[in-house]
Amino acid sequence: MSLYPYIKTDNEKINTAYHIAISDLYGNIKPYRGGLLERETSVIIAGMGYCTPWTRDAAINTVNAGALLFPDAAKSTLLSVLKKENGKVLIDGEYWDSIIWVWGAWHEYLLTGDKDFLKTAYEASINTLEFFENTEFDEQLNLFRGPACYGDGVAAYPDIYAKPGESGIKAFAEECRELCVNKGVGIPMFTLSTNCLYYKAYITADKMAAELGLPAIYAEKAEKMKMAINTHFWSAENEKYRYLIDDFGGCDYDEGMGNSFVLLFGIADEEKAEKVLKNQRITTYGIPCVYPSFSRYKGGYGRHSGTVWPHIQAFWADAAAKSGKYDLFDKEFNMLTDCSVRDGYFSEIYHPDTGERYGGLQEDKKQGIRLWESEKKQTWSATGYLHMMFCNIAGMNFEKDGIRFEPYVPNAVSNIEIGDLCVRGCNINISICGNGKRIKSFTVNGKNTNNFIKFDGDREITIIME
Repeated sequence: MSLYPYIKTDNEKINTAYHIAISDLYGNIKPYRGGLLERETSVIIAGMGYCTPWTRDAAINTVNAGALLFPDAAKSTLLSVLKKENGKVLIDGEYWDSIIWVWGAWHEYLLTGDKDFLKTAYEASINTLEFFENTEFDEQLNLFRGPACYGDGVAAYPDIYAKPGESGIKAFAEECRELCVNKGVGIPMFTLSTNCLYYKAYITADKMAAELGLPAIYAEKAEKMKMAINTHFWSAENEKYRYLIDDFGGCDYDEGMGNSFVLLFGIADEEKAEKVLKNQRITTYGIPCVYPSFSRYKGGYGRHSGTVWPHIQAFWADAAAKSGKYDLFDKEFNMLTDCSVRDGYFSEIYHPDTGERYGGLQEDKKQGIRLWESEKKQTWSATGYLHMMFCNIAGMNFEKDGIRFEPYVPNAVSNIEIGDLCVRGCNINISICGNGKRIKSFTVNGKNTNNFIKFDGDREITIIME
């Protein structure tokens, strides 16, 4: 077995991009001690420009490729961002994006079947949900306050939130207390992506409970949240979801991550989903994190508004492929392929008009609005691309008992080989011939079967596409 699985196609540019993505991911696995890790252990850090794991990045990297390719490092990363407080295990990190950890933990369990880890994950999940219900939940709207999952910088928000002049959104809570809610951190905004993740956390916690033989306790709360998201964020007039709700006029811009999540999590019904796919603005070089950029960033784009972030591209591409909008998938996949091969690594952020590395404009109290860096070898950019390869093109959908294959092979590829893949102790080799979205034949160990395999032995899989 190799250190990690390989993918070979008859498209050399895609082969090169795959190796770059693997290199960026593998190069960002480093020893670290923190959270529940009692000794230095290999974890997946955020990127070449960072020296630690981040809660949000830990979850996204685990979901996209970490749990599949490096399950031990992914588990250690998730444990490294937990904390013990007053005898309880809780998810640590920035309060607005920490709840995404629940999704990452569930995906780690799907890929490993580790029940001991699942027990810790369930404890952390329900304790953290209880904490935020007590501190950031608004009972009138049935929504959670807090900035957007991806948006730790003020460039993600309307002008009022940039009032302190600092780069981080948390400064608003510290310097504008008169505008905040007197509960929890109190930043008085409700964002689409964050509330989608709370909904996902509720339904995921109940899945964890079922695996542990415990009663489901969140079904009603999840349904109420889903209704609240569709009630308060959906704009019938604009035929799309709002990005942000607050007492200062809100914001009806397109939030790429939020719009991806309403599709991936089944929050949008069929009619709304069709309109989201139709009305989401896509720039020349892919889906922007928020669009348009805020007007204070004249002559450029905000670091968190207008720019293209590859992990959001990956979520959007996944949502598009699962919705049958393969042209939208192709655009994001091709852009990341081209840019990574051009640069020799995956960048943190790209310019929406040129595709060049571009960190975007954002406040800095000492210098005013300035141009920031786009970090090299950003982990979630690489894992986003790997997710497209394994989970969209090869079509691997991970369930608790096995893998369901629903490939979509673009016209640029006709043959794919995947080898040295080990999932739950099962060695899996895959050969895919042809392209398109329909399976003509699916053979496992020489026998014709359906497109689902269980985690109960080694597999040689051949898929012929129509």
